[in-house]
Parts: sequence; structure tokens; C-alpha cells
Amino acid sequence: MLTIEGLSARLVQVGALELAAGDCVCVMGASGSGKSLLLRAVADLDPSDGRVALDGQDRGDMSGPEWRRRVIYVGPESGWWADRVGAHFRYPEALTGLLLRLGFSQDCMNWPVSRLSTGERQRLAIVRAMDRGPRVLLMDEPTGALDQESTARVEGIAHDFLQDGGIILMATHEKDQVARIATRLMHMSDGRLTPTGPPESTPA
Repeated sequence: MLTIEGLSARLVQVGALELAAGDCVCVMGASGSGKSLLLRAVADLDPSDGRVALDGQDRGDMSGPEWRRRVIYVGPESGWWADRVGAHFRYPEALTGLLLRLGFSQDCMNWPVSRLSTGERQRLAIVRAMDRGPRVLLMDEPTGALDQESTARVEGIAHDFLQDGGIILMATHEKDQVARIATRLMHMSDGRLTPTGPPESTPA
């Protein structure tokens, strides 16, 4: 269970939100409404007040790196700090199946980061997050740079993560994606979240 209570981060104000194992809560809203700020605040990447807890353990009771290993933010633009792809992974040999599902071969671990397209970086950032064994994925427009086939691959990985008891909080602008993957849909406006009904019947 991911619990958010009285979260305040710049313009974002969230009274209470709980996500149980298998939940995928999608957040839609206009650009600048606070979707990314919400995800970054939950990940403890931006300063915030209020309570955030995972399975009853408060975020403040563990180190920042440990929290961000369990609750991982996957942004629309991923950072790469080493020259080679494989240097960013702890257990690359264990990721072969995941890489294949996302359209890569194991050899991609030897690629220079400079050769990666935007879409390849986005997909590999998801592999990198899964490499750390998270309980929660905070996904910020995870398929924004992807074509239809790659989007389906990413959604398949997300579906399996949820089936295994993971939790996803996702910012997206894709109504069709919400219908395919969300268990709940919420709308953000001026930093406030409101529920908006069943995902498959909710207008933008």
C-alpha cells in the first residue's frame, strides 16, 4: 500500500490518496497542472511536506536512496551518467527476457549511450527501474516518445508488474492508454487531484 496524506509541494496539494497492490492510478490534466510535480514529490526528488508511506513505513524512516529504490520515478527524459548502457545496471545478465520484450538484445548493454534514440532511452529507463526491484513505479508519460508497437510492449511490462503486486502512479495524456491500463483515473488541475470516474468512459 502506498499512502499519501496531506502532501504539499509547491502548487501540488493532495489531501489523501491510497494505492493498493495491483493498482494503476492514471493522472490526466493540462500541461503545467502539477502531474510531474506530484510524482517527483512522492519520489522524494523535490521538497514536500506531508506523509508518504509504503506498506505502513513512513518515507522519513528510511534513507532517501532506499526509498527511491522502492519507489522509483521514471521520467520522460532519463539521465545517463556513464558512457556505456551496461554501466547503469546492477544485474544486466538477469534482464535478458525484459530486454527482449522491449525490443532489445543483450548486446545493447555494450552500446554507447550516445547512440540511443529518445525512444530507446525511454524504454531502457524502464528496464533500469525494474532492475532495482521496485514496489512502486511513478511513470511520467512513459510512452510519450514511442510508436504503437513499443507502447504495447511497455504496457505489457506494466501489466505484469501490476499482476505481481506492484503499484503504478502514472501521468499520461493518452486516453486510450488510460482505458487499457488504469484501475482508477484522476484529474489534476492547479495542483489538486479529483477522481473522474471509470477510466473507459471518462472524457479528457
